[in-house]
Amino acid sequence: MTIFGKNGFVRQQEVAFAKKLLAWKYENSEAALPDEAELQAQAENIVADAHVIAKKRGSNILEIVKKQIKDIKK
Repeated sequence: MTIFGKNGFVRQQEVAFAKKLLAWKYENSEAALPDEAELQAQAENIVADAHVIAKKRGSNILEIVKKQIKDIKK
């Protein structure tokens, strides 16, 4: 198993973290939680976007993920 890369351990952990934050955001806003596949897709998109932003700005991926999820409007 690779550690880095699009399917590596670190990326999987980032996506899992994003999924947990998304689920928490949905629960706190009392919105219906989407199915697992949709939640996974949203988390993967957020992490991919965070990597693009981090590459441009040299920022911390986890901080960008938190900010992106915070900015999601329900």
